[in-house]
Amino acid sequence: MPDKNSDITLPTLRDAIAESVASPSLQCTIIFHPCVERIGQWAQLSTDKKTHTLGRQTPLFGSSPDASFAPLEDPYVSRHALSLTITDDGVQLHRDPSASRCRVAGSELLEQLFVGNAQLDAGVPLALSHTIVLLLRRSPDVRPKCSISLDGALIGSSVAMERLRKEVMRAANSDSDVLIRGETGVGKELVAQAVHLNSARYDQPMVSVNMAAVPSSLAAAALFGSAKGAFTGAEKSRSGYFQEAQGGALFLDEVGDTPEEVQPLLLRALQQREIQMVGGALRKVDVRVISATDAQLEASNCNFKSALRHRLAAMEIHVPSLAEHLEDIGELLFHFVSQACIREGRLRLLPNAQSDGKTVAQWADLFYRFACYHWPGNVRQLENFAGQVVIASEQKLTVPASVTAEIYRSTLKTEPTEEEEVSGPKRRKPREITESDFIDAMEQGLFEIATVADELGVSRRSIYRRIDASARFRRASQVSKNEIDKALLSSGGHLGNAAFNLEVSATGLRQRLQSGDAPA
Repeated sequence: MPDKNSDITLPTLRDAIAESVASPSLQCTIIFHPCVERIGQWAQLSTDKKTHTLGRQTPLFGSSPDASFAPLEDPYVSRHALSLTITDDGVQLHRDPSASRCRVAGSELLEQLFVGNAQLDAGVPLALSHTIVLLLRRSPDVRPKCSISLDGALIGSSVAMERLRKEVMRAANSDSDVLIRGETGVGKELVAQAVHLNSARYDQPMVSVNMAAVPSSLAAAALFGSAKGAFTGAEKSRSGYFQEAQGGALFLDEVGDTPEEVQPLLLRALQQREIQMVGGALRKVDVRVISATDAQLEASNCNFKSALRHRLAAMEIHVPSLAEHLEDIGELLFHFVSQACIREGRLRLLPNAQSDGKTVAQWADLFYRFACYHWPGNVRQLENFAGQVVIASEQKLTVPASVTAEIYRSTLKTEPTEEEEVSGPKRRKPREITESDFIDAMEQGLFEIATVADELGVSRRSIYRRIDASARFRRASQVSKNEIDKALLSSGGHLGNAAFNLEVSATGLRQRLQSGDAPA
């Protein structure tokens, strides 16, 4: 009991809670590195130290707290590429004019830029030179000293993914029913598979059924089976999903869309662990039910019965959106690209230690643009776009027009919004652009005039003037018909590939072909 006469003031509950919560630290994650095995490594920048340097030798990156850490060691990145000054409201970024090129969240960094805490909480992509892509993010979480492995499932080195793997193992060590929740495209079925494959039922089947696709009139027969002669056309007995999953697991995908008439049938089966075939007798079943939904089951306008929700969710797992673990996008993207290359027989496309500078720059720019995007379709959309890129890349890395329109153009920002809490220089004078900057922007912008102009912070007219004065580049209107014919032939008629090989704008080349104006 505290002494009422003491002069010592005890801490308030609010103070005690504040002391128990770790202060946010800045985590810097490698999204792309020419040595691709370093993708996913991270460095923690303590907020106790107010100034940090990002560059060739600092900070040190590693894959776990007890592993060896090493600097970026990329020759194209300056030793002092970027300095960070931490304030209460965010981080002040400073780039020395003589340092290597730096892009921040879609904008070119010339000298100074302030990034607010709200943007840091979401994650800020950084591109150093044309080879390194990082993600700067503020997080109160401390990295665990050991990582849980699920045989390559649920990829990602972030704290969020480590927490998810821990929840998966907790569910796998139990035989209770599990409800998996999360936005569309986050990988709920992969989580269900991981739970099942790491459980005591791993050697028994996991049967998957989309509950939104089960018609109310056929639900009982589909779920529980039907006896011979139970209804017109039932010439033999048929087993239902519960019987097919006997001894294993039944995965009810999109369970939140289960027809209202079907919900009482499902609830009875879960409560009693017995089913009744249509036209048949009751029978016991030994099935673990794993379900998933992106629906807001607690919403007032949702017709999902609360009793069924509570029965399904003996254990509940939340799968984070990609935005909640954006620092994993490098590992995920490289995994999806690698898998697509294996399927298409194009492993030669992947960057490696022997790749030339242009190839590395193109891959780095792709990873940077993907890191800048907001991913409404989450990991499923990322996998889809990675596959599209590989399919379009017959000879060299090529981004199809559909992905270019969605990713590149929507993420280029020369005028950061107030909500993003980013401020800094918006436009540049043409004379400030070095030849190296111009070449990088042309290559990484796929020679599209609008994209290059936005990237460099100048007008389109300035880009046309720079092209006209260049010994290397030209307008699409200046390419001869013979060159166009050869480029289209060598690219199999793919206009985007032809434009890339000619180093001209695909938009300009398309307009040229549509107009029929192709001088010899």
